[in-house]
This record gives sequence, C-alpha cells and structure tokens, in this order.
Amino acid sequence: MSDTEENTSLADPCVLITSSDDTFKEDDLVKQILNSNTLPEPTKTDKGVVWYPWTINNKYYTAEVSLCAVPSTFHMTFEIFQATQAFIAYFDSSDKEGLEKLKPWISVVEEIAPEVLILVCDKVCENGVTRHEAQQWCLSHSFELIELNPQDLPDEEDDFPESTGVKRIVQALNANVWSNVEMKNENGQGLGLMSSLMAVAARHNGPRSSAEPSLSNLPPADEEQLQQKESEKSAAQEGAVVDAMTDLDIQELADLTAGNADVDNFERLFTKLKEMKDKASSLPHDQRKVHAERVAKAFWMAIGGDNDEIESLSSGEES
Repeated sequence: MSDTEENTSLADPCVLITSSDDTFKEDDLVKQILNSNTLPEPTKTDKGVVWYPWTINNKYYTAEVSLCAVPSTFHMTFEIFQATQAFIAYFDSSDKEGLEKLKPWISVVEEIAPEVLILVCDKVCENGVTRHEAQQWCLSHSFELIELNPQDLPDEEDDFPESTGVKRIVQALNANVWSNVEMKNENGQGLGLMSSLMAVAARHNGPRSSAEPSLSNLPPADEEQLQQKESEKSAAQEGAVVDAMTDLDIQELADLTAGNADVDNFERLFTKLKEMKDKASSLPHDQRKVHAERVAKAFWMAIGGDNDEIESLSSGEES
C-alpha cells in the first residue's frame, strides 16, 4: 500500500467504469467512449483492473485521463480511490434487480465524491427497470441517467435537441474540470480562471499530507476543533470552485455569442444556458438572485459591455 500511496500524486485522474451486467463488460463502454472498435494499449493492468489512456482535447483544454475498468468493489485500491474524478456504472435494465446490483458501489462513491456520476443502460425497460425507477435512483444518488440506445429519441423538429447515448457521456466528461487540465493559449481569459480553479481543486481533491493529523489520533477536543476547521475550509473551497465554474460558464457564453452564428454554435449556446439555469435552480432561494445578478453582470462585461451601465445594479437595490 505504501508504494501505491507514494505514486498516487503522479497518476492521471481517472474515470472509474464498472458494469453489473455480465453480458456488457467495462471494456465495451471504453470502446464506445473512445469511438474505436479496438482497445488501446493499457497503461497498466493490476489484478483484473485495466487503465486505458485517453487524451481529452476540446476547444478549451487538453487533459490526460485514464479510463479505468474496475469489475467490482473488491478490486478497489487506494490508488484508484485517490485518482477517481468521474464514475460511470452500467446496469442491465431488463433485470428488475439491475439497480440493486450496484448497491455495493454506493458507499464507495459517496466516499470518493467524484464530480461526474453517470448511470448507463442500453435503454430503460418497462418489464425490468422502468424510466421512473431509474430516474428516482439517480435523484437519490445524484447520478445522471444516460441510455445508449434510447427508445424515445429527440424530436427531429426540435432545433436544439439534447444529446443522447455515448455522445452525452463524452460531453459530460469534457465538461468536467480535471486536476491536470491544460488550458489552450487562445483562450487567454479562461486560462486565468482555470488556473485559479485548479489551485482550489488541487487543495480540495488532493490526498491528505502525511503531516496532517488523522482525526482518529486526536483527543476529543482537538478532533472537534479540527473537524470544524476542515468543514469551514471545505465550504470556502467549494464556494470558490462554484464561483470559478460560473466564470468559465460565462466565458463560454461570451465566446459562443461572439462566434459564428451557425447551428452548432446556437445549439451549444442554448444547451449552456439550460445548464446554467439548472445549476442556479439548485441554489438556496436567497442565493438565486445574487447568482443571477452576478452572471448577468459578468456576462455583460465578457461581451464588452460598459461597466458604467450596470454599476448601479446590486442585489441589495431595487430595480
């Protein structure tokens, strides 16, 4: 274990992929994510666990990520635990007990707390796990449900259809902020924002330093104080992450607004607006107005608006 712990900080962040369906292996989903009929050469194999390399390369950043195929919780190691930043679980929706078979993973996922949580099946099945049951499970455990071959496809007449299947999985993974992300130079403003975010994320997600005391080794009074400090520190860091993520969303909106007026641009623009609306809806009621004002102001500035025109606006003033 000590050797693994020493090498943890050097490992690429990983997407932990597992399947509770004996007829659909983790490697099958890896192929679909990579859009390849064959698997790449693994970077590592260890007791049934296989690490596959994946370079995420999009408009804003590049990141080296491992797609880590883990058959069961019995294969979990400290290394995988520390490196996991996204979790994808496949289940057999034709089996009424399909979701129950994922139960051993729940406590593991809650402990890891990855940013991306995706539940995958071929398609929901009225004779097995229904859409309602799958969605209720996802709501209870903060997952997103994605069907690889949904029966109900987006309306062809919809100008901005939602992504489905593996395309949606790849989109969700591209939207994550990986710990080793490298912003592209042409996105200068985003680079500064991402650098700040990464500094916070590194502190928030990084393994405990050997110099930090374990709670189990402290007397009760010190333990309570440390727990309080860690709670305050975590809240501050999470707030900083939310602010930085909002800044990135705003910058993307500005880029989309300033870009070419083509269908892809409009599709992404509306999708981004919906994503930001969904994020805002999860905030406490008293924070929504402040958040909306901040987004509006920052977006106005991002597209070259005059600060004087919005300087008088604040959450404490009547419009």
